[in-house]
Amino acid sequence: MDFERLERNICDNIIEAQLKLGYEKLPLSLNYTISSLGNLLGRKMDAADMQYVLFQFALYVQPALGQLTFRPIKDGFCITVPEEGTAFVHENCGGDGFMKDFIDIVRGHCSSVEQVLDVFRKYSGNVSAEEVNNGEFDYLVRFSDGIPDEYLYCLSVEEEIDGNVHVTYHRFIKEDYEELGF
Repeated sequence: MDFERLERNICDNIIEAQLKLGYEKLPLSLNYTISSLGNLLGRKMDAADMQYVLFQFALYVQPALGQLTFRPIKDGFCITVPEEGTAFVHENCGGDGFMKDFIDIVRGHCSSVEQVLDVFRKYSGNVSAEEVNNGEFDYLVRFSDGIPDEYLYCLSVEEEIDGNVHVTYHRFIKEDYEELGF
């Protein structure tokens, strides 16, 4: 079984949390649905099979992320990365680049959504941005070639009284996005 995509996703989520909240050498828990874990692992499984696979995954990532723990939650599992794992990610997986610039721009207030899209364009000439206005979000943005990442960014834009905009986002892997049926 190929664990690299799940490991990368966990590291990406840790980086995102550390950029938003600041880094502290503390454990971090991440909730995943069974469906999302199956998507990341490339194989649909029931809860019992997933639990077995998560034991194997924990052994695979232990040299880098330490001893992961996990527990069942409704429709999924909570995976906890110990403090040595969050420290490893902080020290080795980069908290600079696209994700830092993206969080910096959405954390503040922009004059337009174009400023946010410019951050994507700064890191790739292969950016797909479509206005969707589906009641859930306003824009779907991604790197068409998967570089620097494979995620789909669902942006919601709220105009503020001063004419600036406030942007919020959700980030999905393609399979999860498709399953949600937006």
